Amino acid sequence: MPPSSWNRKAAAPPSSAAAPELDVISLGRRVRHLRKAAGMTLDDLSAAVGTAPSQLSLIENGKREPKLGLLQQLAASLNVGIDQLLGAEPPNRRAALEIELERYQRSPIYESLNLPKIRISSRLPMDVLESMVGLQHELERKLNEQIATPEEARRANGELRAMMRERNNYFPEYEAEAQKVLTSVGHTTGPLSQHVIADIAAHLGFSLHHVGDLPHSTRSVTDLKNHRIYLTQNQRTDHDPRSVLLQALGHYVLGHQTPKNYGDFLMQRVATNYFAAALMLPEKATVEFLQHAKQAKEIAVEDIRDAFAVSYETAAHRFTNLATEHLDIRTHFQKTHQSGIIYKAYENDGVTFPQDHTGAIEGQPSCKQWTSRVVFDVADKFRAYNQYTDTPAGTYWCTARTERSANGEFSLSVGVPYAHVKWFRGRDTTERSKSTCPDENCCKRPPAELASEWAGNAWPSARAHSHLLAAMPPGAFPGVDETEVYSFLQAHSGS
Repeated sequence: MPPSSWNRKAAAPPSSAAAPELDVISLGRRVRHLRKAAGMTLDDLSAAVGTAPSQLSLIENGKREPKLGLLQQLAASLNVGIDQLLGAEPPNRRAALEIELERYQRSPIYESLNLPKIRISSRLPMDVLESMVGLQHELERKLNEQIATPEEARRANGELRAMMRERNNYFPEYEAEAQKVLTSVGHTTGPLSQHVIADIAAHLGFSLHHVGDLPHSTRSVTDLKNHRIYLTQNQRTDHDPRSVLLQALGHYVLGHQTPKNYGDFLMQRVATNYFAAALMLPEKATVEFLQHAKQAKEIAVEDIRDAFAVSYETAAHRFTNLATEHLDIRTHFQKTHQSGIIYKAYENDGVTFPQDHTGAIEGQPSCKQWTSRVVFDVADKFRAYNQYTDTPAGTYWCTARTERSANGEFSLSVGVPYAHVKWFRGRDTTERSKSTCPDENCCKRPPAELASEWAGNAWPSARAHSHLLAAMPPGAFPGVDETEVYSFLQAHSGS
């Protein structure tokens, strides 16, 4: 079981792993410190090891990596063992500051500032070293506050989606961890009940606490000091309470540490969402279900939903995890707001989603001819709506439903290229549309007669989506008020 800390150190690599890269900066400072402690000059050490003083100077300045033979000679001449010479801890405070400043001056951040480099030597005053390293920390803190801006979020999302596409949205490592947990509590088949989920939490060493004062910026809070998970008492929520709890446990099981940047934060969210879905829809059982449906040519997202007692959105996501890996079906998914804005999307089937210059799809308007938009105007909300859409990238068949939440109505659609539609229920639909997007004449420009009648005679007042413009609250967990979270934990720690 992993230790109880978000900031836990990474596990040591297996013995078969490649040896870690030598830290030449730390090594150089340690050689210099040991040389001076021994009362030796560069010339003295040069004579002892048979290497030119200029070469030793490069080593001490962290600009050259010595070969093993020279390392052994240095250790012998300085009267220390190899392990002491290669030790990870700096010999003193000054050496630690010198190492940190040297690393900083070699970093991309410093390079981007176009500033001259400071020569680090014994003549550099200690207070200057302290100030320079302090400035480095402050600059990094400021930059970390900016990483959750909308532009950075879109860029990180685009990079993450490209990785998911490359892996066909299938992560065997998360599947394996989910199966271990299910095996540990003896769950083999059927929907995952809240009782079984409570057993999972207990097996992992956590007690569950439902409270009425959960911080407003959170869905759950995990107290790793006392092994407690706090959940809201409010039953009116857009999120399946089972999924919220399983995602909280996922951070622990998957060994997550504090996110280093916004991309890391997003990847952790993807991982825990995947982990939760793999528990509620276990790989073996779900694949068997889908394979039977494929043989019968009756694949339907609503059947997955009903068989495993999950939401339609969870069933649709889970289908994208398994469809390509196990069914050889390429697919795409959309969650689109009633305003037409795409909130979530995934594709590995060549469909052309709208995207901005960063490659982000979220926040872009979906084509009005697509199933994800047309479904809002369908009167029958009980059945799934199916439609063929001819696009510049080919013909796609999509099935969609709408769901209402606190943020309005959303459509959830799953689609496949025409070649794969034969496996799906609803393939006999006569509904058909044509999209020429990204051609602006498709749906971005008004028809000529409307434009001639109203251009220059209309002045709408737009509803500003301020959350799309503002940066998230700063901190390691974007969007979370950490002061509020820590105060909450402090208040409940004695209960």
